[in-house]
Amino acid sequence: MFYALNWFVVVSLLILWSLAAWAFHSIAVWTVANAGTLAGSAGSIEALQVPVWLAPWIPSEYSSSLNLVISSLMPAIQTVLEWAPAMADGLSIAVWTVWAIGAVLVIVLGFLVTGLIAVLSRLMSASATSSTSLVAAR
Repeated sequence: MFYALNWFVVVSLLILWSLAAWAFHSIAVWTVANAGTLAGSAGSIEALQVPVWLAPWIPSEYSSSLNLVISSLMPAIQTVLEWAPAMADGLSIAVWTVWAIGAVLVIVLGFLVTGLIAVLSRLMSASATSSTSLVAAR
C-alpha cells in the first residue's frame, strides 16, 4: 500500500515537473524569439520610457533619471535584442538539462523513500514479533 502511494506521488511530481519545464521552455523561447522583432524598430525601445499615465504618480526627477538611464543603455539593449533569437537554442538545452537533473532527483527520491518504507516495515514486523514472543513466554 505504501509503496504504491510512494510511486503515485513520485509519478505525480515527475508529471508536474515536466509540465512546469515545458511551460517555462515554451514561454521563454517565445519571448526570446519575439525579442528580435523589438530590435527591428527603434520606436519600440523608446517605448520603454515612463508611460504617460504613470508620470503623474512618480516624482519628475525619477522619471527623468529613468529616461536618461534607458537612453544611455539603448545601444546595449539593442545589441541584446538582436542576439536574442540566436540564444533560443541554448535556452532549450539549458531548460531540458535542468529538467533532466530534476527528474533524476525525483526518481532517486522515490527509490530512497521505497527503501525507507522497507526498513520501517521490517522494524515494525520485528518489534511486533518480539512483543508477541514475550507475551507467549509469560
